[in-house]
Amino acid sequence: MAFSIALAGKGGTGKTTVAGMLIKYLMAREKTPILAVDADSNANLNEVLGLDVPDTLGNAREEMKKGQVPPGMTKDIFISMKMEEAIAEADGFDLLVMGQPEGTGCYCAANTLLTNFLEKLTDNYPYIVIDNEAGMEHISRLTTKDVDVLLIVTDASRRGLQAAIRIHDLAKNLNIGVGKSVLIINQARQEPAKEVLEIIEKSGLPLAGVLPADDQVYEFDLNGRPTIELPETNPAIQKAYAVFDNLMTETG
Repeated sequence: MAFSIALAGKGGTGKTTVAGMLIKYLMAREKTPILAVDADSNANLNEVLGLDVPDTLGNAREEMKKGQVPPGMTKDIFISMKMEEAIAEADGFDLLVMGQPEGTGCYCAANTLLTNFLEKLTDNYPYIVIDNEAGMEHISRLTTKDVDVLLIVTDASRRGLQAAIRIHDLAKNLNIGVGKSVLIINQARQEPAKEVLEIIEKSGLPLAGVLPADDQVYEFDLNGRPTIELPETNPAIQKAYAVFDNLMTETG
């Protein structure tokens, strides 16, 4: 059974960059193959990973809803074909982009087919990394139903922490079976203040670690370079690896 790790967080906290670091870490530890799922409607995990996206599942869902299935082809075969076309392959991992959210009208049939095929697909991967949007809508409807670890990424601001805690509370109320939720403070210029640590402790959300702000990470992002190509000597990468080592040890 696949070990699944989902990421969520407020916009601007570097959630997708952390997802790329996690995928880089898993490959470095030879925990492959990995299925990377971009479930954020503002999809850009492919840029972090340096991949071109051939298609999205959102497009397949729209085509099916609009009756654009070719004559003589069943909906099952159509969705299966579109899913295979949407997978971007790389050395050690594959990427699947969920794409646009649902429009108006009923998507029940398309969503049911997608869910069934996604469940079959995930059986082929021992590790799944899901880059989610803050609301968690995609993970509750279209991706794996059980999540072993939910990594909630935040900055050290009060607003960022409040958003992270809301995500934590929301995850408890959604039927996605989160095994464990942890917090990562990203882009930190200094160690968290006492007040920040008190807010985190009161929330009951364990702090997995703090990742430092890093000029090289910023430059890679600014210049459109895939951050998965950051050297392992980079301080943020080294710190991320240490956090992920502890997390994987704790979750076994």
